[in-house]
Amino acid sequence: MNFALLLFCLTLFTGAFWFADLLHFRKRREAAFASEVAALDARMAQHPGAYAKDHREKEIERLTRSTRLAPAWLEFPASFFPVIAVVFGLRSFIVEPFKIPSGSMIPTLLIGDFILVNKFTYGVRLPVINKKIIDVGSPKRGDVMVFRYPVDPSFDYIKRVVGLPGDKIAYENKKLSINGKAVPTTQLPDYLHPERASYARQFTETFDGRPHRMLNNEDAPAFISSAAQFPQHENCLYNNAGVICTVPPGHFFMMGDNRDNSADSRFWGFVPEANIVGRAFGIWMNWSGGLNFDLSRVGGFD
Repeated sequence: MNFALLLFCLTLFTGAFWFADLLHFRKRREAAFASEVAALDARMAQHPGAYAKDHREKEIERLTRSTRLAPAWLEFPASFFPVIAVVFGLRSFIVEPFKIPSGSMIPTLLIGDFILVNKFTYGVRLPVINKKIIDVGSPKRGDVMVFRYPVDPSFDYIKRVVGLPGDKIAYENKKLSINGKAVPTTQLPDYLHPERASYARQFTETFDGRPHRMLNNEDAPAFISSAAQFPQHENCLYNNAGVICTVPPGHFFMMGDNRDNSADSRFWGFVPEANIVGRAFGIWMNWSGGLNFDLSRVGGFD
């Protein structure tokens, strides 16, 4: 289900009731209330001794309930509009939450991490259709980016930006180079996968002075198996050592930090600029089920 579309429809639906009340129904109720109060005052003025001392207050209270307040069919949807509109605006233009469902970005992001994505770093986009209307900035190598999966845009994926438009990316024998230059790496202590009780080789990888951690499984083959026939597949050359790709204009080459356990651009191709959702910048919660909340995960990441 497209949640952005659902939220957009709810905003329109509740907004229609809210504006109808503001521009039409509320004025009618106020006019009717004022007319009823005037009639009450006229009756009481004609017979000043026929009414109890608090009669007017009680009648005003009754008229407020029966005449001045909106009926339930109007009040209920209209009351939700301000909240839904604020959520829709924040989620569409400022920040959007996502949950990490897989281990492709380990060790940077773990399964169960709830992350925040900046929606305007790469430009202001119209919600639902995701069309950029204001150009603010472009992805940089090393950014962790959420995007619409090119094979099925109804799914959101998260990977790291490795190649920019025009870059020549080579990933051979589990070594990454960009435009003929090897990406600097420093080996770290092996990483223990807690859910599998197994180790992977861990490195610090640096893009343009920005370091991050990544994993390699020395037992996994270097060649890319079952690569799809994606658009502009001819820009990539596959061999026994891996793959070499030239990133087309307006596209990006994405890879997961868990290199041997990530379905990414090596397998399904390039990410068009139009598919960008935003830049991930922080973890606000980690929940792996039950009462398993890991507060140590909260914060920013590289």
